[in-house]
Amino acid sequence: MPFAYYHRLSPTRKQVYRQSDAIASIQLPATPELRPAVAALRVALEADTRAKVEREADRLVAALLAALRVPPVRTRVLAVRPAEHWGELHGLYMPGVPSGRATITVWMRTAQRRQVVRFRTFLRTLLHEVAHHLDYELLQLHESFHTEGFYKRESSLMRQLLQESEPPLPDAPALGGSSSAGVV
Repeated sequence: MPFAYYHRLSPTRKQVYRQSDAIASIQLPATPELRPAVAALRVALEADTRAKVEREADRLVAALLAALRVPPVRTRVLAVRPAEHWGELHGLYMPGVPSGRATITVWMRTAQRRQVVRFRTFLRTLLHEVAHHLDYELLQLHESFHTEGFYKRESSLMRQLLQESEPPLPDAPALGGSSSAGVV
């Protein structure tokens, strides 16, 4: 079932939305450097050193994108989340369009209490922004919508990086293409 904003989209954008929604996971190839990169990111976040968190987040994202054979991004980690009447901003993806490198920005501290966020929250936010990049670069979608499929892909990446078991997925239509990344 599409999210409420679906009905306000043009027919072309609805088609992109449906394409995104139909893709439930991205299978990561077996890559030995991913596990140590996740562990190093956890240690850096627990040490509460922004520069170290940024370095380890960039290392993890670079390894993940290299494993999937997609162009790299610049990863930035800033301290306190920006907040306004609408809430707190956890992360931001800026495509490198028309030229230049895409940028992922995530924040490591809550806006109100200025506490370091929990590791799982930080990692999920980071992977959420990576999923936007993968929508454009791996899946070749013209836009990156927040669809149920998008959130399933984000969760799939999270489970794989943390080596958690996958819940059974309903039968989904097979996706065409010759990607080596195992998109399901």
